[in-house]
Amino acid sequence: MPSHTRARGFLAFCLIPSLLLFALFVLVPIVWSIYYGFFSWKGIGDAKFIGLDNYKEVLHDPVFWGALKNNAIVICASLFGQVPIALFLALLLSKSNMFQRFVRSAVFMPMVLSSVVVGLIWGYIYQPQIGIFNLVLDYLGLGSFKKEWLADPKFAIYSISLPIVWNYIGPYLVMFIGALKNIPGEIDDAVKIDGPGPFRKLFAVKLPLIWDIIKVAVVLCISGSLKSFDLVYVMTGGGPAHSTELLATYMYNNTFAIYRYGYGSAISATILIISLVLVAGSQFLMKGKSR
Repeated sequence: MPSHTRARGFLAFCLIPSLLLFALFVLVPIVWSIYYGFFSWKGIGDAKFIGLDNYKEVLHDPVFWGALKNNAIVICASLFGQVPIALFLALLLSKSNMFQRFVRSAVFMPMVLSSVVVGLIWGYIYQPQIGIFNLVLDYLGLGSFKKEWLADPKFAIYSISLPIVWNYIGPYLVMFIGALKNIPGEIDDAVKIDGPGPFRKLFAVKLPLIWDIIKVAVVLCISGSLKSFDLVYVMTGGGPAHSTELLATYMYNNTFAIYRYGYGSAISATILIISLVLVAGSQFLMKGKSR
């Protein structure tokens, strides 16, 4: 048997435990969730088969469409906040002196904190009377813009989006710094000889070389935004008047607050479909840019 065949067989054997765990804790729950989406079930007792009624109810519920709209806002904020900021910081912090290592650690720190802690911190920041946000507006002479940021339905979802963006810049920063460091040195030397400007160097050389990593970051950004739950649950619980309701909180409230497990399973399956469509669409739009 050729050595490369044995190597592939060994790698496949080593992957079996991970694949089994992935199937047990990811694929099986997804299949069960889709299955129970066709039933009326309260978590105990017999499940009654009702076909597509749960899915029809999801599509006819205005709260679901409001949650989808709010999730679209969070996705846009994450895509145009987390990814560009992380890429910009990666370009600035790609070297490894003490100051840059300190800044990288500071940017990554929110990811280490518990989401509950982050939610409590930002809850105090937005506090109407003593919160830093309104105090800064007062200091800048913009006191007329002060609001109860988490209690105003017009601004609550945007107020929630800011800590979500802040919390998850760190992982993308690490990804982009790693990608930039993996650019071959001979390419960088050739670019220096040609003498392009910094913007041309960025858009003609660096971005195409790390485009695949950017695509991965976009996938993680979309899927992570659709799963956003803990920060919203801690800060607003989906209120006021469902103005910060996201798909994950909508699913949680219907599943565990009023014990509609079948309906909650239908919502989960719907979120999965939306996630797959958005991820596939983003990858289609971004294809062909790498070199």
